[in-house]
Amino acid sequence: MTRDSAAERQRRWRLLLGGAAGDLGALGEDDQRRDSALTGLYGGGGDEAPSGGGKRSAGLGGSSPVLHRWLGDVRTYFPSSVVQVMQRDAVERLGLRQLLLEPELLSSVEPDVSLVGTLVSLSRAIPERTRETARAVVRKVVEDIERRLADRLLAAVHGAIDRSRRTSRPRLSDVDWNRTIRKNLRHYQPDQRTVVVQDLVGNSRRSRQASLRDVILLVDQSGSMAESVVYSAVLGASLASLKAVDTKLVVFDTEVVDLTEQLKDPVDLLFSTQLGGGTDINRAVAYGQSLVRRPTDTVMVLISDLYEGGVARELQRRVRELVQSGVTVVVLLALSDSGTPAYDHELAARLSELGAPAFACTPDRFPDLLATALRREDVAAWAEQSGIPVGR
Repeated sequence: MTRDSAAERQRRWRLLLGGAAGDLGALGEDDQRRDSALTGLYGGGGDEAPSGGGKRSAGLGGSSPVLHRWLGDVRTYFPSSVVQVMQRDAVERLGLRQLLLEPELLSSVEPDVSLVGTLVSLSRAIPERTRETARAVVRKVVEDIERRLADRLLAAVHGAIDRSRRTSRPRLSDVDWNRTIRKNLRHYQPDQRTVVVQDLVGNSRRSRQASLRDVILLVDQSGSMAESVVYSAVLGASLASLKAVDTKLVVFDTEVVDLTEQLKDPVDLLFSTQLGGGTDINRAVAYGQSLVRRPTDTVMVLISDLYEGGVARELQRRVRELVQSGVTVVVLLALSDSGTPAYDHELAARLSELGAPAFACTPDRFPDLLATALRREDVAAWAEQSGIPVGR
């Protein structure tokens, strides 16, 4: 037996035995997450044997955030046939069957974004008599996000200013005070220590009926991005209601699906997603590139943790082409309230160097971020001023 085959056998035994393996051997980072996913469902080597044998016992508990992170890891590190078995075991072992089978119980749960991610992930396992209750729970969270963010988002887009058009009769909120003061310094009154403003300088707004920009949202739907998918669906639907912006929403894992036609109802949109699977970011960006009609009037927002399963070098080439053509490209490592997730730091830094700043963004900051991008201002500078580290 070769040394490599012996090491592989030891690795497999270590994964099989879990915590009971003792000092059998150390695991690499990916294998540690595989082991954690197995331990979360089947336990860490206790005495209680699950159905089907083994020495593990259920350990995820009822925490929605833990559960939806676990679902993401399962889809990342196991083939689809194994994922289906583990999900069925999760429904049986972790008390989810009662939640999914009883509409009354599901309706009494305090809904949040994490629960929505979990319900969407398990949507195919939800029985028909509970499906409408699940949709009602999801809609409640969607409406809460809309109340919290939609007005701010619409105001930010409507207020986006065309910096190329100066006017001497701006609205008060559009006055460029630095330029106005410089232009009126000749009217300075030493006795009163003040400048008499005779001429205002400001920026004129574009017509709300005119198309400001094309916005393309590319959203990674791997399991670890569940919260980002939820917020993207709601914010995308809000943007789609504006005549001033032409919005496209594209979700991807190893496949790319254009959900633009479903933006009218974010709940339907969410239940159309397939949370999980691998990630081919290059393929998604290639599709987004095909949607670009007016490069200098296009904002492309890629929402992904950048763990690329496709060709990273090709992805960088595409992003470079987009930026050089005039497209404003922004990479959000997360669009959620949960903070910056695990992500590929090296690829984030490379994309930032190419002119596509990469950083995590909370949903309440997204309206200001988008307004900055629509005005073609420096998004990286905005992030730094907001205390958000870029591409690190």
